[in-house]
Amino acid sequence: MKSTFRRKRIAIVLAGILGGGAVLGVTFVGPWPTYGKVELEKTEYYREALAAMARSAARSERTATPGPLAAGWATGPMTLPSATPLAGYGSRGGRPATGVHDPLFVKALVLDDGRDRVAIVASDLLIVPPGIAEKVRTAVARRLPLTADGILFNASHTHSGPGAFAPGWVAGQFAGEYDPAVEAALAELMVGTIVRAYESRGPARLGRGRVKVREHVCNRTRRNAPIDPDLHFLLVEKDDRSRSIVVSYAAHPTLVGGDNMKWSAGYPGALTRTLERELGGTALFLAGAMGSMGPRAPAGETGFAATEAVGRCLALRLVAELDGLVLDDRLEVASAGIALEMPPLQVRWNRWLRLSPFLVRGLGVDNRAWLQGVRIGESVLIGTPSDFSGEISVELKAWAAELGWDLWVLSFNGDYIGYVSPDRYYTTASRKGREGYEMYLMSWCGPQQAEYLVRLLRRMVEELAGGRTVGLEVP
Repeated sequence: MKSTFRRKRIAIVLAGILGGGAVLGVTFVGPWPTYGKVELEKTEYYREALAAMARSAARSERTATPGPLAAGWATGPMTLPSATPLAGYGSRGGRPATGVHDPLFVKALVLDDGRDRVAIVASDLLIVPPGIAEKVRTAVARRLPLTADGILFNASHTHSGPGAFAPGWVAGQFAGEYDPAVEAALAELMVGTIVRAYESRGPARLGRGRVKVREHVCNRTRRNAPIDPDLHFLLVEKDDRSRSIVVSYAAHPTLVGGDNMKWSAGYPGALTRTLERELGGTALFLAGAMGSMGPRAPAGETGFAATEAVGRCLALRLVAELDGLVLDDRLEVASAGIALEMPPLQVRWNRWLRLSPFLVRGLGVDNRAWLQGVRIGESVLIGTPSDFSGEISVELKAWAAELGWDLWVLSFNGDYIGYVSPDRYYTTASRKGREGYEMYLMSWCGPQQAEYLVRLLRRMVEELAGGRTVGLEVP
């Protein structure tokens, strides 16, 4: 009798242990059921983002008679410890660089209309992680009259730049083991470059334009789908004829693969070097809407020869557009920047099941981000915290152009929440190949993350324009 009772008690304990383990496993690992669409207007995170944006935009003074434009710029070469790993490809396994193919930089442009000022920070990094961005915002605000919501960060997204810049398992897969010293050094370099750009300000004039260059960008994810071919540029010139030029393009800098172990800025570096040789001055590259947008090299070119060829071609196409460019010395400068909460985390196993958000957070992924807008005259630059889809940016820029705005849709602004692709593909995407990579492995915030960011992006344009504009159907 006692033996039977003992066996029952052991069975109950084992069942409890197994049941508790199963509950803990599901809670902290998954699978959890996937969630569907909601009415964004009814969510607290959407309402809070809109309110924060209105408050931020209100800090800029917009007027029909802006003051004289002042501009300054600076360049900061990256000096990296010899053990710093290369970021960009998990196949490198966090190994350190073995040398330098071409130099890496942080560059900054500061613009001031007498009332408001903004800084545009270009860096030869894979992304600008939040730890670095927050350190820079805090340090710059202590030293300059330049607030957090006036700094636009951007990474060229080179896949041969420094890693070790952010904690977490996910960051480690692409950038190697986190090293706080690397994070601090990169933040310090950005701060110093912004300060020197600010201190070099002088009377300036600015012109803008864009040229479509289709031959060097493709949709690497979906055949016969849209591409973003726009090569945007801003040309700034001081009274002493010194120049700075800001340029943006959407093709991924992946012409050199994971077998390369040397520092390189990729085709963005070749582009800016060519511009500086042709025009003089300082050239800054900003990554455009690179989601799904791959590079196309000239026939027969591969590796570093391809990066040089693409960079040179883009630069010369841009230089040809500068003849007759009109420069204006009075332009409205305004900005808005917000820390925001994205929709809840949803890293999927398949269409019906997802990983536990507790596990995802433990791996170093969260749904906090930063959205940044900068207005320079009739140009509006929006920095998104993601690989933002080139398919979506085409629609957004067409909408903005109808309203008279030159819209730049940019990626990698001081945070990273994965790929943001058109929501229409969310439930139909294949789990294989590039589409599976972007829509499953690297799509982190559910079936409305594109709709959510598009709504906020549109509202940011409206706020910086100083008025309401017509709507746009979201993807």
